[in-house]
Amino acid sequence: MQSEMGSSKNFGVRQRESIGIIKSMVEEACPQQVSCADIIILAAREAIVISGGPLVIVPLGRRDSISPPSYKLADAMLPPGNIGVDGMLQVFAKHGMTIEESVAILGGHTLGISHCESILSRLQSPETGKPKSAAEPGMDLIIRSGCPLGSLTPNSTSFVFNDPTALIFDNQYYDNAMRGRGVLRVDAEMPLDPRTAPFVQRFASDRDGFFRAFSSAFVKLSSSRVLTGNQGVIREVCNEIS
Repeated sequence: MQSEMGSSKNFGVRQRESIGIIKSMVEEACPQQVSCADIIILAAREAIVISGGPLVIVPLGRRDSISPPSYKLADAMLPPGNIGVDGMLQVFAKHGMTIEESVAILGGHTLGISHCESILSRLQSPETGKPKSAAEPGMDLIIRSGCPLGSLTPNSTSFVFNDPTALIFDNQYYDNAMRGRGVLRVDAEMPLDPRTAPFVQRFASDRDGFFRAFSSAFVKLSSSRVLTGNQGVIREVCNEIS
């Protein structure tokens, strides 16, 4: 069975081999002490810091699954690229997150790009992919220029930058969304929904407030449904079960 990386929702994950390299170095220094699950969380935390974001203090002690990772499980659990505000709030509520934290964790979209596969429904299926109100005039044209018709396939290398500062972890994402420049459907809907709009507006002008809420959300999300104590194992190699 293909691992979770075989899921179409994970096709945009890059540098995944770095986790294996880090794991081999940790195993050499501290054999069977640090799980792959903890390494992944710490790698995500450090990526945020290096990009200018907050240093999140995360609890450790996760253990790795003893069952084969499944792309079917990833398909079922990861939200689709065309999710709207309703679906987004439902997903994060299951992890114990407030509306404020849900809006804050999406601020992670300030980094990187959106692959055309994730924007497909917004461009081709107005009834399921369009935001509830029109985006800034010309936004669809910008997206289409980055995602020409032939590029709307899985594993496409075509993409659109999430915001103008795609390499910096800042609050530009929220300002971008308020101006009608949200790339994904949920990015475009959040400034329009009365449940999420107040937080989008506040985070757009309060970077420190965004950082605090994001840190809280990151801890909750990274601690949800994990294996600890006598559960699971600590793998010697992250992509294998020994």
